[in-house]
Amino acid sequence: MKSMQTRKGFTLIEILIVVIILGILAAIVIPQFTNASKDAKQSALVTMVQSLRSQIALFKLQHNDRLPGANPLVDTGGTFTQATFWDQLTQFTDLAGAPVPAKDATHVYGPYMQSTPVNPLLNSSVVSNGNGSAAVAGAGFVYDYNAGIGSGKVWGTSDALGTIVPQ
Repeated sequence: MKSMQTRKGFTLIEILIVVIILGILAAIVIPQFTNASKDAKQSALVTMVQSLRSQIALFKLQHNDRLPGANPLVDTGGTFTQATFWDQLTQFTDLAGAPVPAKDATHVYGPYMQSTPVNPLLNSSVVSNGNGSAAVAGAGFVYDYNAGIGSGKVWGTSDALGTIVPQ
């Protein structure tokens, strides 16, 4: 009479089937995580742009309808400079918009932002002077300045070519 042997463990085929099923599930799930990361960065950019727009509007309200971007002490023609734009938003200013590093009796406005924001999709804080339809390649933001008479709106860019993030 043959004795019945009990099986202990799994066969090689059973283990291979489980590994194949896990591989298929991983192939389905992993691309969704990479899309979630890009979506999170794009959402952070949209929030950052909305905050930047509101701070530009506040600057304009407090500085007699003058947009940030031109140094009032040097340039009366309204030529946009990126350094002045960030200085005016991150430092104290006077009524004319001249930035200073410390608050005193005549420099009571601002700062409007704690630091210069960086576009999370491009890791860039470069601002190009455009109208929402054109951007400098590699710029993180597009700003409608137009010699001080633009809308003051800001857009983010989603790639190195300067593609505008839809808003």
